[in-house]
Amino acid sequence: MFAGRLILESLRLGTDLRTPGLRMDRILRVSVEGATSAQPDEWSIVDFRGPEDSADRFAKQLADALEPAQHWYADLRIGTDHVVIFPGKVIRYRTGDAEAHARAIEYGLGLGIPAAQLDWGELDD
Repeated sequence: MFAGRLILESLRLGTDLRTPGLRMDRILRVSVEGATSAQPDEWSIVDFRGPEDSADRFAKQLADALEPAQHWYADLRIGTDHVVIFPGKVIRYRTGDAEAHARAIEYGLGLGIPAAQLDWGELDD
């Protein structure tokens, strides 16, 4: 099983993600402080789960679907691995690997994602 979080506004217009067995656990609409000038001030957040055998394919689909001009990422967990998905790039590392975590943050900063938004943590089970 994989589990993750996605901000719907991060997706390119026309995105159509299909993953058999994908389950939505929660939808949350929030007002956000600290959005970039390219991001909206209100976000729609979806927590999801899916079958482990489709996790890598789903991560690749998200990497292709994220809007690059608005400074977004998504993330998910696959077992003990954390997967951070940027436009066009998927970074997978073992949870707790501080060096790999720092490299993923550095990559996000290089894309213009504010440091305060690069705050992924462990998702609730």
